[in-house]
Parts: sequence; structure tokens; C-alpha cells
Amino acid sequence: MKISIKKDNLELGAAAGTLAAQMIRSAIAEKGNANIILATGTSQFETLNQLIREQDIDWGKVTMFHLDEYIGLPETAAASFRSYLKERFLMKVPALAAVYLIDGETAPGAECERLAAAILGHPIDVALVGIGENGHLAFNDPPADFDTEVPYIVVSLDENCRKQQLGEGWFPTLNDVPRQAISMSVRQIMKSKCIICSVPDSRKAEAVKNSLKAAVSNSFPASILQLHPDCHLYLDSASAQLISAN
Repeated sequence: MKISIKKDNLELGAAAGTLAAQMIRSAIAEKGNANIILATGTSQFETLNQLIREQDIDWGKVTMFHLDEYIGLPETAAASFRSYLKERFLMKVPALAAVYLIDGETAPGAECERLAAAILGHPIDVALVGIGENGHLAFNDPPADFDTEVPYIVVSLDENCRKQQLGEGWFPTLNDVPRQAISMSVRQIMKSKCIICSVPDSRKAEAVKNSLKAAVSNSFPASILQLHPDCHLYLDSASAQLISAN
């Protein structure tokens, strides 16, 4: 794992977004197309801002997959991740070759099967992800399923995860935060050729420490990133405060 510590979220996002653009260009140059995974949430704001500013990306050769989405939440809701990706990314870049957003308002089992059929034909070149306050990777809360090969799964959200969504201002009360979601599985994320993980803010410091310093365990889901051959972790000074300089 390659770890980069930046001064603040702006520098973190600029570095992460620049690398993502380089990886996308390289994939297109090598094989004529690129397949990417995009995450959402406040941790991705600056990374996506940098990515959309990047020049010379042939977006018409890029296929995008969505990392996770709440079950039962309308797209019109402020916390909808589909809405987030449309407003913060898809509407700001030229049309992509294909876009696979997760529909949390349809039958979850059928939606997981639809997405699985699509992603199995599109090996992922670069995945943009984050780490949750509880150490989750996508919506794979602890204890995460490290074994399933199913690309998309239905997961239950633990209270710490739901409190994070409330604390970030996405919902008015804890009771409004959905209790289930469709998430890309851990193994599917790990199949990505390159993973770029953006983790700003002091509230993520404990999760960062556990993900880097603890043994790989589904009690700290993001710790599995230690095993990925090409994972780039971008921290700011606040999220890195509990790990030593070396």
C-alpha cells in the first residue's frame, strides 16, 4: 500500500483525482477503454472535483460502476447516492460509454443480479473508495463478509455507520437513515487493478489507524486493503494523526 499524507482535503483530493485520471488515460491507451468504480460521501468531494477538471480523458470510452446505495431511499432524497453521482460527476463530464447506477428502489435481489452480470464483463481498472468511521469499505460494515464472490450484496447498516450518515448531515434524524443497502462486496472491490482510497478528516483517524496498524480482519473491513497489490491511500494531516510518520 502506498500512503500519501497531504496538508488538507484540497491537496488530498487534487492528488487522488490526478492519479485517477492518469490511471484512466493509461487504461484507454492500453486497451481502448476504462472501467471505473466511484464512491460517494463527503470524503470524495475534492477527489471528484479534481477528476472532472482533468483534461484529455476520452469519457466516451469509460464505463462507470456505482459502489453502494441505500435500499428504499428515493432518488429525490438529499442523501441519494445516485443523485450525488449525477449532480457531482455525470452532469459535469461528457457522456460515458455506460453507467451502472444502483437502483435502491427496486427489488434488491434482482438489482444485485443485474449489476453482477454487468460488472463481470468489465474488469475494473481503477476504484475510488473511502473508509468509514467504523472502518467499513463501501457499506460492508464490521464484521464484513470477506468470503463471498458475489459482486453486489444486500447488507445491514450498523448503528455506527448510520450515525456517521447523520453526522455528515445527510439525514435529519437517525430514524431517517435506512437500515439496509446494496453494496459492492469486499472481494469485488479487491479485484480492481488499482484502488485509490481518499480519507480526510479527524473523525476518520481511528479507522485509519485500525486499517493500517491492525492485523487484517473483518472487524476492520478496510484493513484488507493492506493486501491489495496497487492501493493508494490518501490522507490529510487530520486523518493521519494517529499513525506514526514511519
